[in-house]
Amino acid sequence: MQLEARDYERILDLAVAVLENGDTDTSWHLITAHLLEAFDCHSATYTAGNVADGTGQAEGWAPERLSAHVGDLVQRRIRQRHPLFFYTSPLELRPPVNVSEICARWRHTEWYSEARRDFGAAYQMGLPLPGERGVLRNIVLGRDADFTARELALAARLQPLLVGVANHVRELRRLRGGSLPGAVPAGHGLTPRELTVLGLLSEGLTTGAMARRLGISPHTVNRHLEKVYRKLGTNNRVSTVRLARQTGIVP
Repeated sequence: MQLEARDYERILDLAVAVLENGDTDTSWHLITAHLLEAFDCHSATYTAGNVADGTGQAEGWAPERLSAHVGDLVQRRIRQRHPLFFYTSPLELRPPVNVSEICARWRHTEWYSEARRDFGAAYQMGLPLPGERGVLRNIVLGRDADFTARELALAARLQPLLVGVANHVRELRRLRGGSLPGAVPAGHGLTPRELTVLGLLSEGLTTGAMARRLGISPHTVNRHLEKVYRKLGTNNRVSTVRLARQTGIVP
């Protein structure tokens, strides 16, 4: 399916917004707001849930009025076995899909009634984001008309970018919670992505392992490492980790 020029503009706009945003707590609100506009939707939510223990949460939604309905959204989707939520695979990249394609009686289900009541949407598209064993992550877009083949193609083009964002946010939160301080010492100018790569470097991960963890290419990891070296004034992994520990960037 051939995309249009404005579709590529939307991909670029979203990529720039993600790169410029350094706050992991607001990343998904920012992304869902962009998706709401790009797909002309009534609703956009990002959720992550663990089916085994029935836990999880909605980490991003747009518009803001949805905040009244997302408190137990993941638990409801697990309990009701929502088709888009269970279409998602923890480790397999499945393509974006209209809910009507995987649920023939969609308009006669409790999921449809809930979507109409709480989200004002009769049709939904799921955009799965794999990456963590046991955790189902996806974006659900809703509106009053089914999503077209071109829009599904656009969602598929956005999918790798969004998988990378999800992996980056997960790793940065983990590193901040276990090893990295909440604020980087002043003067180094490391971006959130560079800080994440540096944290993984300090844990001894190879370039390939970092690439797999973050869902990016080894070439991209090396580009981030080059920028870290330049900003810290180092030229190899050992001296970089030593300096980062001495200055408190990593323990």
